Amino acid sequence: MFIYKIKNLKGFNLLQMLHHYMKFNYCLLFIVFVFFNCKSEPSKKLKENITGISIKLKYAKGFSIKKYETHKILEVKKPWPEANRSYRFALLENNYDADYWIYERERFDNTIALPIQKIVVTSTTHIPALELLGVEQTLVGFPGTDYISSEKIRQQINKGNIRELGKNESLNTEVLLELNPELVVGFGIDGNNRSLETIKKSGIPVIFNGDWIEESPLAKAEWIKFFGALYNKEKEADSIFNRIEKGYLEAKKLAENVKHKPTILSGAMHADIWYLPNGTSTEAQLLKDANVNYLWSDTKGSGSLKLNFESVFVKAKDADIWLSPSNYSSLEALKNGNQNHTMFNAFQNKNIYTFTNTTGDSGGVLYYELGMTRPDLVLKDLMKICHPELLENYKLYFYKPLK
Repeated sequence: MFIYKIKNLKGFNLLQMLHHYMKFNYCLLFIVFVFFNCKSEPSKKLKENITGISIKLKYAKGFSIKKYETHKILEVKKPWPEANRSYRFALLENNYDADYWIYERERFDNTIALPIQKIVVTSTTHIPALELLGVEQTLVGFPGTDYISSEKIRQQINKGNIRELGKNESLNTEVLLELNPELVVGFGIDGNNRSLETIKKSGIPVIFNGDWIEESPLAKAEWIKFFGALYNKEKEADSIFNRIEKGYLEAKKLAENVKHKPTILSGAMHADIWYLPNGTSTEAQLLKDANVNYLWSDTKGSGSLKLNFESVFVKAKDADIWLSPSNYSSLEALKNGNQNHTMFNAFQNKNIYTFTNTTGDSGGVLYYELGMTRPDLVLKDLMKICHPELLENYKLYFYKPLK
């Protein structure tokens, strides 16, 4: 009956009706497919039209961080002094699309999935950031574990949770690959480290940390935000740094009120050369902020000053205080190192202070590990030595009198 009525409809074409019906359904299916795909992709893929939020850095110049909805971009601008390019890393959040980022990798030096569960760091200066952020348990390997002073990390080493990886210049790649960390934080003076190149080729991301070449104590300390980004602990890192900055600036302001500025000698002889900080170094910046008269504060340049004994003696024979006499651990050792050391008034008055005598259980120097992260403590030490009346109840943290 229905077919008969259709056949008798004037101008009606059955094939034409079926054709339109099928065309409509195909269009409907296509629209539904596009709708659902477009709806799910923005939560996963990089949105090029959205500007990332930059993490605020007050002092550090060697890196930057931008946060997006699905990822972060970490750029290390100067990992070593003569670096001629920057390095960009995509830090991917939990909802990233692995297939999509295979193509995105061409835009970055590497991609790193967060959060980090296993990490290898290669400098003791990296250790304090892990501990302060409460993620020291993620450290699985380190080159030269005897140099680590942190009590918490030493406990992990003694339990066998942190493997020895040899030397930074020639890492034990077999052990490192066995550990299979999600990230290796490297340290290098020129980027030429064959071990780290082998690690990168194995598929394990490597990031060079350039905290050591920053030009001020607070800039070096601010690299805790670098680790904050790796562990999704930006707020914690910012809070920790703010406390360090506050302590440093308060101590600096207190030192501005001193009436007497003692004269300062630093360094010691090795062979025929006396090595001491140049006036633009972070060591000299600390002495300036402690409001003392560092006798070479007007010098400039990179690296240490290299002077002959005569020029040092003429200028610093009567210096009030001698700080950081290299690695000499006693007055006797300083005398045996070079008899000329005894000619200075600071030696004769036993007014010499060193940080190398403050060590961890295995002999690692605490200053080399923690001093860069806690410049507020270093500054207070210098003030206690040079202006003891300002911090009557403060006890030296790194420095000790040379005995």
